[in-house]
Amino acid sequence: MSMKDVYIVDGKRTPQAKSGLDLKDVQAPYLGAYLVKHLIDNTEIPTDMVDEVIFGNTGTPAKYPNVGRVIALEAGLDKKTSGYSVHRNCASGMEAVSQAYLKIASGRSDIIVAGGVESMSQMPLMYNKEMTELFAKLMKAKTIGEKLSAMSSFRPNYLTPIVAIEQGLTDPFCGLNMGQTAELLARELKITREMQDTYANNSHMKAVAATKEGRFKDEILPITIGGSLNKLLTEDVGPRGNSTVEGLGKMKPYFDKKSGTVTVGNSCPITDGGSALLFVSEDALKKYNLKPMAKLTDYHFHGLEPERMGMGPLLAMDGVMKRTGLGLADFDLFELNEAFAAQILAVSIGLKDKDVAAKFKVDRAWGELDWSKVNVNGGGIALGHPVGSTGSRLIVTLMHELRRRKGKYGLASLCIGGGQGGAVVIENLVR
Repeated sequence: MSMKDVYIVDGKRTPQAKSGLDLKDVQAPYLGAYLVKHLIDNTEIPTDMVDEVIFGNTGTPAKYPNVGRVIALEAGLDKKTSGYSVHRNCASGMEAVSQAYLKIASGRSDIIVAGGVESMSQMPLMYNKEMTELFAKLMKAKTIGEKLSAMSSFRPNYLTPIVAIEQGLTDPFCGLNMGQTAELLARELKITREMQDTYANNSHMKAVAATKEGRFKDEILPITIGGSLNKLLTEDVGPRGNSTVEGLGKMKPYFDKKSGTVTVGNSCPITDGGSALLFVSEDALKKYNLKPMAKLTDYHFHGLEPERMGMGPLLAMDGVMKRTGLGLADFDLFELNEAFAAQILAVSIGLKDKDVAAKFKVDRAWGELDWSKVNVNGGGIALGHPVGSTGSRLIVTLMHELRRRKGKYGLASLCIGGGQGGAVVIENLVR
C-alpha cells in the first residue's frame, strides 16, 4: 500500500517550567487543551472535522485517566472527535506523533492533533503497602470496636511515602535509575566531568541567548497561570544566565556520590510543559486552504539494553537514516534531547566510532556530528524535560527553527527510559 504525504500545519508548545514553580498548579490536560484550541482556531477547519486527538502522558492523573480525550473536549472540539493517550516513557509525545503519521499516511484520517503533556509537579506521593492495608481494614470494619482494633495496628513508618516520580525514573529490569545509566555510559566511554559541565553550560548559554533574541516566540504560546489566572507566562523557567563551567564544577555527584560525574547541573531538570502539532492530509490542505510548515518524512523506534538506555538515539537515528536514505550531512538541524550531558556525548561518540557503534549492533559509523547544527537554541539541560511532552516538543522546536533558517531537513531524537530510542525526520516547506 502506498503511503500518502503527511503535512504539519503548525506546532506550538507551552513555556516550560521547573517542577514546583510557575506551572505547578496547572493540571496536565490544561497544558494541552489551549494549544489544541489555538491550532484549530487559527485555521478554517470546523471543530467537528478533527478526526482524532492523540497525546502522550506518563504520569496519568487519577482524575483524568484519558488525558487525550479530556484535552479534545476541553479544547472545544466536537464530541464525535475521538481522543486517547499514549505512553512510551520519554518518547510519549513522539509516539503520539508517529500514530498520527501512520493514520494519515494510510488514508484512515485527514486531520489529527498530536502532542504530549506532563505535570511532573503533580506526580503524587503514595501510601505504602502497610498503610494501604490499614485503610482497607478500616473500610471493612463495621463496629467501633473493629475500627479501634484496626487502628491499634498503626505504626509511624506506615506514613513513609512512596515517591511516584522516583519509582518512574527507576528501571524495573536493571534496577538503575536514569542518572545511574548515564554514569555507566560516562565510565565506559571515558566522558569526563569537565566535558559534561562544559556541555551543560553551553546548553544554558544557547537557551538564554535564544530567549533574549526572541527565537522562541513563534513556538511558545503564552499561558495564563495563578489562582486568579492573572499572570501570563511567556518564557521558559529554567535557563540560567549566570551559569558557568566553574559553578557547575562545584556541584557534587548526585547518582554516584563517591566516584560519579553526573550532577543535577549536567542533567535535565524535572519539568512541567506541553506541546502539540496539527497534522493533515493533502486532501485536507486543499479543502481548508491550509499552508503547511513542514512534512513528516519518517520515524523509527529501536530497543536496547535498559542499563544503556541513553544510547537509544544512536539506534533510532541509524534506523531512520536508513529508512530515508539521508545521512548526517543532509540535515540542516538536529534536536537531540539532553537527558544528561554524558548521554548525548555518548551518542555523538557512537555515531563516529565504528567500534562503539558495533557494540550496539549498528553496522556503520555515520560520522561526526556538526555541533553548530545541534540544539542551536539550547536543549533539555536548560529547557527541561517534561517527560510526556519532550518527544513532540523537539519536533515543534525543530520545525520553527528550520523555517527561521530556511533549512530543508531536520532530525529529532531522544533516549527512552526502559532501553529505547526514537527519531523523526521532517522536511521544512517554508523556504
